[in-house]
Amino acid sequence: MPGIDECLYEAMALPGARGASVVEWISGLALGAVGDSPNDDHEATAAETAELARLAVEYAAFAPAGVPVEDVIVTSGAGFHLLRFVETGFDSSVFLHLWLDRETGNLALARIRLRDLAERLALR
Repeated sequence: MPGIDECLYEAMALPGARGASVVEWISGLALGAVGDSPNDDHEATAAETAELARLAVEYAAFAPAGVPVEDVIVTSGAGFHLLRFVETGFDSSVFLHLWLDRETGNLALARIRLRDLAERLALR
């Protein structure tokens, strides 16, 4: 089972990866980050992506009848942001954030690999 650092380095090995982080969405704190950040500040990016994660988890429109949200995808002209929720043994308030370049990234592959990383991440 990979730890946070190993998980982030595996995420950065994906084609088009520009930056990756593990974020605790309740506090908005980055537990680890590598690569670039969209706004050149990993802590600010963690806080901003945590707001989006909270919305996805807390609103019934996104998680009806207790069905958990698996991931959130945001696209822009320059890239993709993929947030993958991690199930933990304590409160499942952690997600992986991967920032991909739109030209060189492969969103489908990133979803598959982040799902695998989230399942193996040693936070349990």
